[in-house]
Amino acid sequence: MAETFDDEARRRYIDRALELHHSGYNCAQSVVCALSDLTDLDEDTLFRVAEGFGGGMGGFTETCGALSGAVAILGLRTSGGTANPKTKARTYARTRPVVAAFREKNGTTRCPELKGMTGGPVLRPCDGCIEDACNLLLDAVEAE
Repeated sequence: MAETFDDEARRRYIDRALELHHSGYNCAQSVVCALSDLTDLDEDTLFRVAEGFGGGMGGFTETCGALSGAVAILGLRTSGGTANPKTKARTYARTRPVVAAFREKNGTTRCPELKGMTGGPVLRPCDGCIEDACNLLLDAVEAE
């Protein structure tokens, strides 16, 4: 049976992720730690795994950390834990719509473009990206 998340549950996850971000966690850490109960891993392990994904993979040049965190949680939930092409394909199939929806909502998945660091306007601040990533991840979990 698929998990469902009402508005109150979603708000709790998002508020926790934003609280973590405001206390110094990067965007990826905020998402994975706030939603750690959707995995078999503890917050400390997830915090360390996600550290390099913040700031567009550590240098404000690549994929949004919040989105990377959501994708990491999907992988943890879907992977069979071995080099199995079937679970890999399933993970990719579940990841693509999340990435596409994030891109459609925000115009890009790249941190520097989202933050307006490439000469354009700020498309979405970190708090908004964290909220979007949490909601898209929860949508994906509901669709399992």
